[in-house]
Order: sequence, then C-alpha cells, then structure tokens
Amino acid sequence: MLRLSWSSSILPSLEHLITLSDDVGVIQHATEDIPNRATGYCTDDVARALIVVYQKLALDPRDADALRLAPIYLAFLQDAQLPDGRFHNFMGYDRQWLDCVGTHDSVGRALWALGFGMRYAPRATWRRLCKRLFNKGLNAIDWLQYARSQSYAIIGLSHACHASIADIELPAYSDALRKLAGALKARFEATCAGDWEWFEEIMTYDNARLCEAMVRAGAALGDADLQAIGLRSLAFYNRVTIEDGVFVPIGNEGWYSRGGARPRYSQQPLEAVSLVDAALAAYEATGDDQFVNTAQLGLDWYLGRNSRGIAMANGGGCLDGLNESSVNLNMGAESTLAYLSAAYSLAALPDRKERTGRAIIGALSTGGE
Repeated sequence: MLRLSWSSSILPSLEHLITLSDDVGVIQHATEDIPNRATGYCTDDVARALIVVYQKLALDPRDADALRLAPIYLAFLQDAQLPDGRFHNFMGYDRQWLDCVGTHDSVGRALWALGFGMRYAPRATWRRLCKRLFNKGLNAIDWLQYARSQSYAIIGLSHACHASIADIELPAYSDALRKLAGALKARFEATCAGDWEWFEEIMTYDNARLCEAMVRAGAALGDADLQAIGLRSLAFYNRVTIEDGVFVPIGNEGWYSRGGARPRYSQQPLEAVSLVDAALAAYEATGDDQFVNTAQLGLDWYLGRNSRGIAMANGGGCLDGLNESSVNLNMGAESTLAYLSAAYSLAALPDRKERTGRAIIGALSTGGE
C-alpha cells in the first residue's frame, strides 16, 4: 500500500462509520442513516472495519477517529476468537455472543483482516496482536470448506506472507496458502469449460474475491499457474459484468447459473469493492494500467455510474442496494465499509489521486440528505 500526501477533504469521511460504531464494535444494520441497535454486531463487519481504518491510517497516519476505532475493532476480534482458533460471528447489543461458532465466511474474513493488519497496521503493538490471533486462527484453515471463505483466508495469508518475509512462521503461512489456493485451483479446473471460466457452476456473491485470491496467492508464492487462473477468471468476470463501460454486478435475485439468465438486480455494494480489489491485485501483479481503469469502474458504481445512474454514496455512507425500480435507503455497515474501502484503495494509487478526488467530490455535492 502506498502512502501519499493526501488532502483528507477529498476522501469520504469516517463520519457514518463512527455513527455505526460504539465501544464494542460496529452495529450491523441501520434504518436509513440511524443505527439499528437490535441487530447487534458481527465479526464479518468488524473485520471489514478493521481493514478500513488501517487503510485510512495509511493515507492519513494522524487521523484521530481511525486511531480511536482501530483498537476497538481489534479487541472485538480478540474476544470473538475461540480456543480452537475459530471465531464467533454474531453478538447481541447486550454484548452476549449468540452463536457457538461463526460462519465459515466470518472466520475467513477474520483471518483476512488479521493478515492485513500484520502487514499494514501502523503500530507494532497492533501488528503483534494481529499476528498472535492469526497464528491461532491457522488451526481453522482445514475447517473452511467453501470457495469464498477459503478465498478470504487466502487473501489474509498472502498479506501475512508479505509481512513475514524474515520470520520463522513464513513456511507455515506458505504451506497453508498453497493448500487453500490448491483447493480453489481444483474448483476452477473442475468447472472451467467452453465459455464458462469460473470456479463454480453458479456466480453468487462477492464474486471477484475468488479472482483476487488466486492473483494474490500466485504473487505471494511465486506461482505463475495460480496467478494465471486469477487473471483468466477476472477477465471472464469482467466480460460478464461490464456493459458499455459500466459495472453491472450479479444481482441477488436468483444469482447467475451457468447457462441460465443473468440477474441484474438487486445489486449489492460489496460486489463493487470486490472488483476494485481484484483489479488492483492484478495491477500490482502485472503493472498493466488496464486493471486500474477496471478498478475505477468499481468505485464509479458507488458514485452513480451504474445501470440506473443513481449515486449510492452519501457522504461517508452507502445505500444498501440498487433495485430495478428503487433503492434500499438504509446505510448499514457492510455497504458503508465497502464504499470506504473501495475509495481508500484507489486513493492509495498516486496516479489516481486527482481523478478519485474529483469523482467523490462530485458525488458528495449531488447526493441527497
């Protein structure tokens, strides 16, 4: 991640994330822009939030809000971790855990956030705790069974490898990364045929994370085959979802089965940040500027360059979904964190500084209150 001399006034602020956050974590859902406390907290969102505040601190190391929120989110993950290395996911507003063990995705996302923190957290104390929790979480690697949960862990492992070049733990991280990436490679090889170059027989949610995982695994391991699968699947995904220069993600209304109709709504904000991150991972791996342009299409989705021409970003928050004849006016944690992460990721690229800033300023000046 590149650190820039950046005027924070042209980036989306943490204001809405602050509204959703308290001294425990991040409230999951909102009624428009008001936190819905009855929905409590989840590891999924707190993991995303930890990544976002570390991204913000990479751009502005003195951001007081990010410095305050980072230890809150990290403490949540510490409390969420079970003795066997897995994590709880759901916590009620009364601070009581509501599950015995979290979902596969939540465990994968926790590992992703901790690996990211090992690499990018600005304080040594934070990096050490991330590493301690991450190492304990390695026990959960074999438990992860699904493509997305494996992909989240792969991304975390790739960051851990980069953070640990001179550490004795590196072989353990590399072995775990090779195992999970091999499983994802096997999925791709089992279903890729003809004009369907994908990891499953159906595209569901957070799709581009699978491409990102393979690109990052290939880069971390120096494995050209893994990287090639990541780039090949990303190219296929782009052919499916980019229409006349506009990103149109797979809609939640039925998903997209091989040979079936391709649903266009309801579009979810997490799809756009997934495209941003996958494209930027491809750019880091290849140096090809076309991937930066693709990443910009993902950010543009939030700013109104989408299939309905509606700005989803509103200040530092993001509307929860784009439907065929309406929008979901709620601004929950997942949506808001997706937008913030996408904006901060592109802001970290020097040659995108002015363009990203202009686009966000335009969206903020035209967005409704």
